[in-house]
Amino acid sequence: MMNLTLYRREMKGSIRLFIILAAVLAMYISIIISMYDPEMTKLLDSYVEMMPQLMSAVGMSAGASTLIGFMSSYLYGFILLIFPMLFCILRGHSLVCKYMDKGSMAALVAAPVRRSTIAFTQMMVLVSGILLLVAYSTILEIGCAHYYFPGELDTGELLSLNGGLLCLQLFIGGVCFLASCIFSESRYSIGFGAGIPIFMYVLQMLANTGGKAENAKYFTFFTLFDPGRIIAGHKEALTGSVILLAGAILLYSLGIVIFSKKDLHI
Repeated sequence: MMNLTLYRREMKGSIRLFIILAAVLAMYISIIISMYDPEMTKLLDSYVEMMPQLMSAVGMSAGASTLIGFMSSYLYGFILLIFPMLFCILRGHSLVCKYMDKGSMAALVAAPVRRSTIAFTQMMVLVSGILLLVAYSTILEIGCAHYYFPGELDTGELLSLNGGLLCLQLFIGGVCFLASCIFSESRYSIGFGAGIPIFMYVLQMLANTGGKAENAKYFTFFTLFDPGRIIAGHKEALTGSVILLAGAILLYSLGIVIFSKKDLHI
């Protein structure tokens, strides 16, 4: 059901963006993990106390007593959400809608390959990129943790945490892919594919600040990814990850069906 020639070509198209994001993630992950020591933790906690709403908005909280807790607080509220999401937005748009917007989709559908095969292949390119980014981040985190603080990291908890992160990013990728399959113009594909995840993240930021704004958590899918509860092993956190994964499968499936039946005007 997948066209390997198209898959290899599109994966090559992901390399440049992947390298850029990988370099940015390497910088942030290595710096933040290296900051886990009593004195630096106190300094970061003081920032949280001085700017509680701002720091809470991006998921940062004070009082982390373990390395995995520290990483959860300072990496999983912003860095490991935003940069993989950026990959989803850019690649999700360019894999389908960009071809239609530029009028080059004819070259793809003219080949003796079913539309569903083309859509499935493009979906796998996006999913593969997300998997690679999360796997890369996991390996980097483990490497940096063992280099700076040998024996401090609970690898099992990190794998559980990144499993939840993977489900979230796959869901975001599904939103971007579906928008790319529905719309034939870039302005709409990017508007919905990027606008929905960004708007949902803004709602999550509002919810994190607490008070009356906390009710915003009921209107964003980011609430289903709760790093603290995942580390603690709460069943609700596992349920949230399962819902995100199921939602991702549904979104990708809808995208393939819509593209397969769509009037491409070519």
